[in-house]
Amino acid sequence: MKIPKTPPTFEQVVKGLDAPAIQKMMGCMNNPLVIKRYLHFDKLQHRKVDGYTTEELWAAIKFQRAGTLKKISLKDKNGRPFQFSVPEMVAQQLHAIDMWAGATIGVPEPITNPQTKDKYLIRSLMEEAITSSQLEGAATTREAAKEMIRTGRPPRDTDEQMILNNFITMQRITKLKSESLTPEIVFEIHKLAADKTFPDPTAAGRFRTANEKRFVGNDEGDVFHDPPPAEELEDRLKAMCEFANGKTPDFFVHPVIRAIILHFWLAYDHPFWDGNGRTARALFYWAMLHNGYWLFEFISISAILRKAPVKYGRSFLYTETDENDLTYFIVAQTRVIQQAIAELHAYIGRKSLETRELESQIRALDLFNHRQVDLIRHALKHPYSHYTIESHRNGHNVVYQTARTDLLDLESRGVIEKRMAGRKMIFGVPKDLPATLRKLGKQLFK
Repeated sequence: MKIPKTPPTFEQVVKGLDAPAIQKMMGCMNNPLVIKRYLHFDKLQHRKVDGYTTEELWAAIKFQRAGTLKKISLKDKNGRPFQFSVPEMVAQQLHAIDMWAGATIGVPEPITNPQTKDKYLIRSLMEEAITSSQLEGAATTREAAKEMIRTGRPPRDTDEQMILNNFITMQRITKLKSESLTPEIVFEIHKLAADKTFPDPTAAGRFRTANEKRFVGNDEGDVFHDPPPAEELEDRLKAMCEFANGKTPDFFVHPVIRAIILHFWLAYDHPFWDGNGRTARALFYWAMLHNGYWLFEFISISAILRKAPVKYGRSFLYTETDENDLTYFIVAQTRVIQQAIAELHAYIGRKSLETRELESQIRALDLFNHRQVDLIRHALKHPYSHYTIESHRNGHNVVYQTARTDLLDLESRGVIEKRMAGRKMIFGVPKDLPATLRKLGKQLFK
């Protein structure tokens, strides 16, 4: 990743503009590059508008943005405030996020169904734990990581430990969502994320020291970010928590934008020896859940960020190089959020389609009678259900012996599992029901 060129400031743009230059600039104020796209000077250099130089276009952009930027309490190392605006594209995305992540209208049934929601919750927690760790360099495969989490086996190396830590951290975030953010909670989150992954175990859950100054850069020696000095971190963390809890600033900040800025804030301050990215993303989740965006228990933003890590890093650099304009990071992250929501819907849609196709195959195979097919359909949608001879008999208005025969036949084929409660037979749904049904279908056509 290349560090973008620092663009001319608003003051530099204004200086030297005469009346004809201003009139010419006003002529392109309605150009889509000016009002529709939130381009950094680094990108603008590759765009052309007939009759205008890059500098003239940039002057129009800076004039257009100057009246919309609002300052917040986050300041850079030189005491200059960060600022942001809400361009039209972000306003549209915020509305969509409000509709799809905070409301229940249009939410896929499997994640509102108490019988199936836990399956999707665990999948999301694992996905975020794995991809967030991979963003930080963890090299463990997804299959090995999922097997470790599902079976509860101990991590084999630091990479697996990082993933397990992230999984535990995300579980903890769901418990902390009703709490106000405090420095103690931030330290707790970091300690969970960093446990057993640092050469110095005491570095987990405390500020970095002056001797532990950490630069953000690459292997070639390029420094992308030089964080504030260690002696400022205590006051900066308190200010961050006040912002997270809505105490600052003295104007309305949309909750999603507040969560995105919180993500940026911790990453900018870089208060810990390591694990700042994981902690920043965890705080983003806390903020979204804290403000009622409950769907984020089922969404992984790191899965999207991992596909384009350079874009993720560049959005930080655009903000820092252009007068602390957080809008670049906000634009990038609202797109990530929308994509993450869309991927959740697509995933659930694929799984629902697989279930419907499996139901159709079951009927076509003619292996089961209509009562058994009805039970299988219910079991696929409600995997934690239990059935008894009595419930099956009442549900289909058949005699005891017919109901008993139906259930025992399903049990003999591995479709349901039997256990005894005293003298009463209770039938449950096996974990691998879809695989069992597919196997039965293949055996039929051998």
